[in-house]
Amino acid sequence: MERRYASHPNEVKQFDTERLRKEFHIPVLFTPDKLELILTHEDRLIIGGAAPVREQVKLDTDLKELGVSSFLERRELGIINIGGHGTVLVDGTEHELNNKECLYVGMGTEEVIFQSTDPANPAKFYLNSAPAHQSFPTAKATLEEADSSALGDIKNSNDRVIYRFIHQKGIQSAQLVMGMTLLKEGNMWNTMPAHTHPRRMEAYLYFDLPEDAVAIHLMGEPSETRHIVMRNEQAVISPSWSIHSGVGTSNYTFIWGMAGDNKRYDDMDPVSMKDLK
Repeated sequence: MERRYASHPNEVKQFDTERLRKEFHIPVLFTPDKLELILTHEDRLIIGGAAPVREQVKLDTDLKELGVSSFLERRELGIINIGGHGTVLVDGTEHELNNKECLYVGMGTEEVIFQSTDPANPAKFYLNSAPAHQSFPTAKATLEEADSSALGDIKNSNDRVIYRFIHQKGIQSAQLVMGMTLLKEGNMWNTMPAHTHPRRMEAYLYFDLPEDAVAIHLMGEPSETRHIVMRNEQAVISPSWSIHSGVGTSNYTFIWGMAGDNKRYDDMDPVSMKDLK
């Protein structure tokens, strides 16, 4: 498991492109038959990917980093499948996940194993894990079951649908909030006008991007913005003090996950367009 430290905004404004990407950009999450994990000290969120093809992949790591005897002893886990049909075994119970379906696994679970149904079209399980103080039951949600809302319009190139899976009115958790935003064809902008939420951090996974396309992820304080070039199936860490917005060379889908002081999806501090620099 790779470790990333928290950063101060006064420090980040001095980063060059290489340093910015080293601290916040996650280039590889889905390695065949392996588990990839990145622990950020921003609210101790773990961002990961499990990509079983011909073999099962178990949720495991060097537990010394977490100071526990099992991965989910003091953590909860959100899983969204962005690949083909797969199965998650939670303490021996099978949970099938199709593309763009979500599974929540609560604190205290002993074993989580990922597997694909068809090696020719393998599952790709995107993971967010946050520290937990209370155990909640395993629960699944499809796109149809998620709390959804349409925002934006084609005039502003941001016609999109937001699906909330793990949140106050959906799957219950200790602190993890997780969902997905689908941009319609011909739309490229997300979350603009931008906002911050100083009470919790956020992570994005960009996917469904064509091979020759990129998304420009905007971050930083509103008066000191920076950008990171993102490609398909890459993730980015957004500190609580930073805006998090993006624009692509085509439409795309992204998964957002948050951890921090509360689970209120609407707890945001809006940033006026005139204040962006």
